[in-house]
Amino acid sequence: MGDQLIGVFQNPALLLGIPLALAGAVFMSLGAQYQHRGVEKVERITGADGTAGLSAAQIRGLLTRPSWIVGTLMLGFAIVCQLSAMAIAPLIVVQPLGAVALVVTTLLNARVSGHTPTRRSLTAIGSCLGGIFLFVALAALYATEREISNEDLFMILTVLLLVIIVLGACWLILRRRMRALFYVTGAGILYGFVATLAKAVISRIQSGNFEWLTVVCLIALIAAAAVGAYFVQTAYSSGPPDLVIAGLTVIDPIVAVLIGALVLGEADAAPVPVLIMFVVAGAIAVFGVFGLARYHPQVLSESQELGIRRGSDGADAGAGAAESAADRHDARRWDDPHGPRSPGSGGAGPQ
Repeated sequence: MGDQLIGVFQNPALLLGIPLALAGAVFMSLGAQYQHRGVEKVERITGADGTAGLSAAQIRGLLTRPSWIVGTLMLGFAIVCQLSAMAIAPLIVVQPLGAVALVVTTLLNARVSGHTPTRRSLTAIGSCLGGIFLFVALAALYATEREISNEDLFMILTVLLLVIIVLGACWLILRRRMRALFYVTGAGILYGFVATLAKAVISRIQSGNFEWLTVVCLIALIAAAAVGAYFVQTAYSSGPPDLVIAGLTVIDPIVAVLIGALVLGEADAAPVPVLIMFVVAGAIAVFGVFGLARYHPQVLSESQELGIRRGSDGADAGAGAAESAADRHDARRWDDPHGPRSPGSGGAGPQ
């Protein structure tokens, strides 16, 4: 440890941020489920999906759906819990704990949709959680905090502006071909900046340093949150809610952690082996997200890759063969030049 205390030894209040972050994760998962339900209802009412982006009419429809409003309120509670956690603990400790929302949302979605998690999807979820909790355990021991300078804020705002330009260009040019993973990734990146800016604003307010640059950070925070929220609602139209949560709870913390470590200096006290373990833990979590995107049961079912019995499927292969034979039999009847015959009609043709 050396002569200087770091991590939880330097700031025991850091541990209070952990239950707050966990409570925020639960509210996030519940809010995602209700918002997803609201988006589905609006799509059914309007008769158009929002895969390429929600229309203005669909956005107005969301504002009148009780399920979507309840989900939004729960997400609001999640934000309050997360902001409270960030006020007393370093960003790299509390932000990754949102991964707990992935477990809650997966269980909820499995119950609602009837898509039982497969072995591969459970392995992917385990990778997400394993990587995140390994990271948090290390961060709790080595994370430190220092005053956020004006130069730090300028750096964060500049990178955020570049990110918004790139994401906006991709959306304008390729939105007809974009799917849930793009929107989830974009929202996760933006929410990572939102968390970082929120931490910066809270720190400046706590230190009594609320001036024009802090106001600019607050405006940028609101803008990034608005664009991220639009991406999330569109992602609900393109994929299941636990895939959306998986992306947000891994990509969001990775971005926030990178900014916290590289710009805010929260990992300065960590030795090189611990920094390597941070990278390994993050890679494991990212592997889990891409695995869930590939092997999620609802994704596989909708792409016909999972052996789920569907409406017109027979009970077995024999039933399917019998139906095909009956179809061919009917075709021959209607091709008969003497015309189709009913079961009660005379003649020697097929009955």
